[in-house]
Amino acid sequence: MATAAERFAEWATSVRYEDIPSDVIEHAKDHLLDTIGCGLAASAVGVAGEGRSAMASLGGAGDATVIGGPSMPAANAAFANAMLCHGLDFDDTHSGSVSHVSTVVCPAAWAVAQATDASGRELITAIVAGNEIVTRVGMAACGAFHKRGFHPTSICGIFGATAAVGRLYGYDADTITRALGIAGSMASGLFAYLEDGTPTKPIHPAWAAHGAILASSLAQFGAIGPKSVFEGTFGLYHAFVELAEIDLEEQLADLGTRWETPNIAYKPYPACHFMHGALGAAAQAADGRTFRSEEIDEVLVTVPSAGVSLVLEPEDQKQLPRSEYEGKFSLQYSTAAMLARGRVGVADYTDEAISDQSVLDISTKVRYETKEYPTYPQAFPGGVRITTTGGDVLDAEFPYQKGGPDNPMSRADVLAKYRENAVTALGASAMQALEAAVMSIDSLDDVSEAFAPLAQARAA
Repeated sequence: MATAAERFAEWATSVRYEDIPSDVIEHAKDHLLDTIGCGLAASAVGVAGEGRSAMASLGGAGDATVIGGPSMPAANAAFANAMLCHGLDFDDTHSGSVSHVSTVVCPAAWAVAQATDASGRELITAIVAGNEIVTRVGMAACGAFHKRGFHPTSICGIFGATAAVGRLYGYDADTITRALGIAGSMASGLFAYLEDGTPTKPIHPAWAAHGAILASSLAQFGAIGPKSVFEGTFGLYHAFVELAEIDLEEQLADLGTRWETPNIAYKPYPACHFMHGALGAAAQAADGRTFRSEEIDEVLVTVPSAGVSLVLEPEDQKQLPRSEYEGKFSLQYSTAAMLARGRVGVADYTDEAISDQSVLDISTKVRYETKEYPTYPQAFPGGVRITTTGGDVLDAEFPYQKGGPDNPMSRADVLAKYRENAVTALGASAMQALEAAVMSIDSLDDVSEAFAPLAQARAA
């Protein structure tokens, strides 16, 4: 019987653009544009650019465009771009796998597509194939990687990206199977950064995107990885989440008939997705009103228990974040920012913003309770109850966070987000040219020049 790696590889090499429903294709293009916009904004504000500098220092022929930097070999460009695209934690997430999908798959795929002069249809097909594999690898053990302190974005992401780039290189199913086996030894990513708020997390998708290209190249040159990388005795699930046995049939049986790409959620806020339900509820409860600390007696937020260790504990650190990156994983601070400023955006996660005493005074009044929402893990739900010193109680519940499939952002919303992000780094003409190229990319015979405007991005 074929292993999971063999079945993933066979499907990734055989699926055709014509096999993919039109709405899935459109979602893939929207996610590609959204991911690029997140990377442009990070470049403009000077976040996660270390990967670009490190990769540039390695030299090599410029096969692929880098946001705000010189062209680089595909694997190095994928690293630099993926780190930028995840730098603000503004990129999409698939709730069922608890994985940021596009920030791994897209930078790896567009780098190889440029290097191989692939068509737009081939790029989109590869991205969709990668998305479907990442989500299924994560859904087979939903939430289990987080509990062990591992980051599924990179651990699951490298497999989808490996399939995507292997397809773009034109490798056969056997080669991609071997590449997936090799990728298993490269899968990594620790949540240790939560201990002190260091911005290590953007390196995780960068390493996965880079590793996917290396694993594919190694397989092409004859290197061999285990076909049983997923379900074997010391396979992925046994090693990372201590599952002695794993049944992947549910995730494999409907490849090509059930599509998870449309279920990847966009982010309206540049912060951990576990907070988005509660932040949306806070915005709804406040209804445009902003608050001073002396007007608030208490704020109670509710989230699924799985999110507590990421965004609420330890309370003393989360109430007074020590870095802008730690602020992105503090529901106390982020809720306070929403109530004090009426928004949560890129500007709310800077050194200056997280030191704003008017926000911190509210942050110390935020406490939490857990609630078992029936919509989790399908969504990232949450709620809020604001008790004012005048005795008013303002409350709201968001069973489905904004941007997910059950509470969607429209294409107009996605385009507006891209433009707001991109304008910080590009002139109007370059921003528009890039948008037009991505939104019509499946009409291009060669995508090698489609991403050229990225090189013009401002690098703070």
